[in-house]
Amino acid sequence: MDSSYLTKRYQHPEPNILADIGTLAATTKGAIDLSIGDPDFTTPQAVIDASFEKTKQGMTHYTEANGLPELRQAIGDYYQTKFNLTFELPQIRVTVGASHALFLALAVLLNPGDEVIVPEPSFSPYPEEVKAAGGNPVILANKAENGFAIDPLAVEQLITPKTKAVIINSPNNPTGNVMSAAEAKQLAKIAEKHHIFVLADEVYSDYLMPGQEFIPFATYAPDNTVTLGSMSKSYAMTGWRVGYLIGPEYLVTAAKLVNEGITYSAPTPSQNAALYAITHADEFVPEFAAAFLERLTYIDEQVKAIDWLSATPIEGGIYAFIDIRKTGLNSVTFAERLLKLAGIIVVPGLAFGQAGEGFVRVAATQPLPVLKTAFERIKQLDVGQLTKE
Repeated sequence: MDSSYLTKRYQHPEPNILADIGTLAATTKGAIDLSIGDPDFTTPQAVIDASFEKTKQGMTHYTEANGLPELRQAIGDYYQTKFNLTFELPQIRVTVGASHALFLALAVLLNPGDEVIVPEPSFSPYPEEVKAAGGNPVILANKAENGFAIDPLAVEQLITPKTKAVIINSPNNPTGNVMSAAEAKQLAKIAEKHHIFVLADEVYSDYLMPGQEFIPFATYAPDNTVTLGSMSKSYAMTGWRVGYLIGPEYLVTAAKLVNEGITYSAPTPSQNAALYAITHADEFVPEFAAAFLERLTYIDEQVKAIDWLSATPIEGGIYAFIDIRKTGLNSVTFAERLLKLAGIIVVPGLAFGQAGEGFVRVAATQPLPVLKTAFERIKQLDVGQLTKE
């Protein structure tokens, strides 16, 4: 037997650049890893202790399929307190991270051949999740000269009778763009007009640069919004694998049916950790946010000091999207040579769609001294070294 027994989609899969970079980062000794979006912070000790105390007390069984009621309530309270948004308990489901939440939403929304608009550059699993759920991703290429902002009118031009949803991510991975209130209001009206959903990935909402404001998309079109959230970035809990989905009750109820044979519920220790984290957010998030602000500010300053690089405006998130077009290299070749010549791992912009070509993503997930070492190495390079065959 061989790969011909696999579904046709996986017999000859397209290269997964982001996954390959993850493998490279995990197996390359001595390199400075500025690639994967896994913060270097350890989960706060109080979060760990709260989880394991309950584990030692015997909370090692399944929770309710939708998640611990007290965690779901805490998520609802968080949105009520911080954003004045009201969600009822049946609208909230705990998931195994935000990507799991996205897949569940897609699975209950899409019939075979339905379309989902995916603005790019974007988190690379988005189109693959659409395909896995039986849909067709329709790519909207955002433009570098506009800071890769989503143009709602461009979204509307792609809507057809088969369109079910558009995926947005603000603050954006990889570009750092934050959707403005005006853009969000316009897109909300379009979603309501055409009866489509906005699947809003808001996992970086706690990380904003000065002058930026985050407003949940559900503020503008609550009946047309599915909110995808995660504990991974805000609370340094990537390995705990816990997130949430918020949407209309009928959609969340259907997601429960889809998930029955996938994960049933999120891990109980992770849910207990998430409960403590979100109810003590003010104790943890400001410290992490301050660190990312300092790091991204430093990266931006350093990039501006190198004449063959430039950066798109960094408005939020934990990444800088660096313009390498002056080198004349494509993003994959640039990343390969940066690793070879300077021992630095970054993600080629092509990993985030064709619209990301000519850029590389730098993650601010290393301490400032490590970032300083990385840029000292980069400044020792010149375009001639990088482009030399």
